Amino acid sequence: MNFDSIVFIVTLFVILPNEAKVLKKTSNTCEDILGDDLIEEIWSYRNVKDDILKYVLDGDFKGKTYDELAKFVDKFGARPSGTDVLEKSIDYMIELTKKEGLNDVITEEVKVPLWERGEEKITMLEPREKDIALLGLGKSATTPPEGLTGEVVVVRNFEELEGISEDKIKGKIVLYVPVFTAYGETVTYRSQGASKASAKGAIASLVRSITPYSLYTPHTGSQTYADGVVPIPTAAITLEDADLITRMYDKGEKVVLNIKMSSKLDENKISRNTLIDLKGSEYPEKLVIVSGHIDSWDVGQGAMDDGGGMFVSWAAPVILKRLHLTPKRTVRAIFWTAEELGLIGAYAYEKAHRNESDNINFIMESDEGTFAPLGLAVSGTQKARCIIAEILKLFKSINASTLVEENSPGSDIAIFTGNGIPGASLHNDNGKYFWFHHTEADTMNVENPDELDLGAAFWTAVAYIIADLSIDIPR
Repeated sequence: MNFDSIVFIVTLFVILPNEAKVLKKTSNTCEDILGDDLIEEIWSYRNVKDDILKYVLDGDFKGKTYDELAKFVDKFGARPSGTDVLEKSIDYMIELTKKEGLNDVITEEVKVPLWERGEEKITMLEPREKDIALLGLGKSATTPPEGLTGEVVVVRNFEELEGISEDKIKGKIVLYVPVFTAYGETVTYRSQGASKASAKGAIASLVRSITPYSLYTPHTGSQTYADGVVPIPTAAITLEDADLITRMYDKGEKVVLNIKMSSKLDENKISRNTLIDLKGSEYPEKLVIVSGHIDSWDVGQGAMDDGGGMFVSWAAPVILKRLHLTPKRTVRAIFWTAEELGLIGAYAYEKAHRNESDNINFIMESDEGTFAPLGLAVSGTQKARCIIAEILKLFKSINASTLVEENSPGSDIAIFTGNGIPGASLHNDNGKYFWFHHTEADTMNVENPDELDLGAAFWTAVAYIIADLSIDIPR
């Protein structure tokens, strides 16, 4: 979920929320790099692309992705790492896949943590009494049963924190109030805030939820304690309460909170990555991977993060199987486990398959919502990007021809693209994604059947074309 990279688009425009830039033209255009024969080959997939879109948007698969996602989410709800419900949901997906005639399904065991939140309560004691909504952050330390009581110090960024002497932080509660810019920029206050506050002697840390919009919904998420610091309780509070406290603090009022948080942590649970293969006809050892993660936070129901992304990846080999389309290379769908607590499933897969990494032709991930697809965010060489850009031109009819260049697209697949493997994440119309992200509001109400159809059709067709091309995507 990193939006910080410099990007480029097929049209030579960069499109990010509320901004646009024009890139300088290079001496070698994509037409020069690819050559007429490869461009002609890519355009020869027009008809098969149309067949896939028609089958999903107007044919027998219409509404299927949404319906299956709804059944799954309604049956299992939240699926936290290390829980029985997560493992039952994995079993369910295996059986659902086999009913579609796809029998090349295996799971690989992964040791994962189970973090269970208990009682969580914050009460403002001064300058007036008020309950403060919160969500503890992943693996947060606990408080004593009676809680921790302390005065609040409000800081807007890490530089401001560094400029405050330790004696003014020691024994107090640090509240970070960053204004949401891009997720990749602002999330550091959630992931690193507790460690930096603890290093200055704070007894607890809070963060203004990492979101641009709130209806009094706190947003949870992962955080990590740095080596050598005392783990302190840490939680997210709503934008409304963070702004209220900030206004009081800025007026010189003393703000005192009591924080009560309990939780349990077991680092030795076993979960599984799930691998589904539609074997290639000519190069079955070579892989085009489509993926999403099956686990979720314990709040909400994991419909958007990342049920939708998992189901469009499940749909790809299923749709190809139904349409009797067998590409030259294997299309492998992967449901990563334990993503939310640190990309644990992806790290385990990379380690277990490191000697096979040369066989990954292209890797894709959907983990930023499944709103209307706009294209792909791509990491790779210039020629790799040019190939994907040419493929995306085929999807102009559904407004999904945009290519965004990112050094680190996606979350789980960043491990692979960081090692030089070309890959992409779904670039979609997700301006409201972080409204619901890691909250109780992540439910089926966020999902749209028509947009899921578009996503599944686009995801499937792109994967098929890449897997069937006469050439590998270059590294």
